Amino acid sequence: MYSFVWSQAEVIGAMMRSDRNKGNRGNQLHSLLSWLFILSALAMTSLAAQARPQDQNAAAGVQVHRDIVYATPAGQALALDIYQPVRQGIAGPMPVLVIFHGGGWLINNKSIMQQMAGYVATHADIVVVNVDYRLLSANHNTTRLYQIVEDALGATLWVQHNIARYQGDPARLAVTGDSAGGHLAAMVLLGGQHLSSKSFASRNPGFNPSYLPAGTTAESILAAGGIKVQAAVLSYAVFDLQARAFAEFETAKNGFWAMGKASARGFFGAGISVNSHPELYRALSPQFLIPQARHRQLPPQFVHVGSLDDLTTPDSARQYVTALQQAGQPARLKVYPGLKHAYLDNGCNSYFNQCFERDAVGPLNDMISFLTETLGPKPQ
Repeated sequence: MYSFVWSQAEVIGAMMRSDRNKGNRGNQLHSLLSWLFILSALAMTSLAAQARPQDQNAAAGVQVHRDIVYATPAGQALALDIYQPVRQGIAGPMPVLVIFHGGGWLINNKSIMQQMAGYVATHADIVVVNVDYRLLSANHNTTRLYQIVEDALGATLWVQHNIARYQGDPARLAVTGDSAGGHLAAMVLLGGQHLSSKSFASRNPGFNPSYLPAGTTAESILAAGGIKVQAAVLSYAVFDLQARAFAEFETAKNGFWAMGKASARGFFGAGISVNSHPELYRALSPQFLIPQARHRQLPPQFVHVGSLDDLTTPDSARQYVTALQQAGQPARLKVYPGLKHAYLDNGCNSYFNQCFERDAVGPLNDMISFLTETLGPKPQ
């Protein structure tokens, strides 16, 4: 049975309409009816958006391996889809791209990235891995944000240890994500060298990946060099979690909580706030984790955003890229004129008047060019 998948764009539009309708009981009833209308409309568009990529992949020379479970943290099975190009002429192992979907860490699943995954695997000899992770609302609304980062790290580690079975080259691996998924991709890049079995229970926060190969620990993975990737594409990503917390993301004013059918709370649970423990929020903020190149060289990063994005703004992307460049790290930024948020999501959304076929293709072609340039030619 299909699930109803909300794009970030639809959520933002619904949030803004809901805010305008607040004030008295009559308006609140009007708001509720509006939500029901939006839900029914999204149900229809979601079914169409999810079915279309499945129908096209085989004809495009892509074999899709769906719903492979890579980890079961706290008893929740987490799955990924692998898009394997099988076209004539593919000889050696191919580069790999791991995708993390967006949705404010509270909504959506990997199906919202199906068209993107299918497009990349169809137009480039790249094995694409589309990943699910825990949402904050999981386990009765007890999941902590650092545990979601641990899912992203675990998925990346699983890919490195298993992707050769799908003709992928684990030594040429890139991560990407949009919005909250862009935050996770950046955290894989920056947190893969900060592993610890104690996770965030330590005074020096580290990450314990949700997946570990048999016989290994976070410490043994770290001793072997940590979790390394060779490139990252960060699409209208969240770079400063501390700023999000100060902007009341952890309160009911953030409509993603309602969309996720969860009560608003702190990222780290009761008793921890950005005022009492700012260091924990910075430990999950890519903006604060950039090393100087003389200490650790990061792989190339391609950061892109729409010029009209008011959720993850061009200014926030510029600040991140500037900080990278000042640290001597390789990074490039592209701002797409006229685009807002969520332009890589499946299908079309009415609020932003954007459609995948019209608005995602240009950025995805730029992404493919960057990955081809960065990950290099096929090994001989």
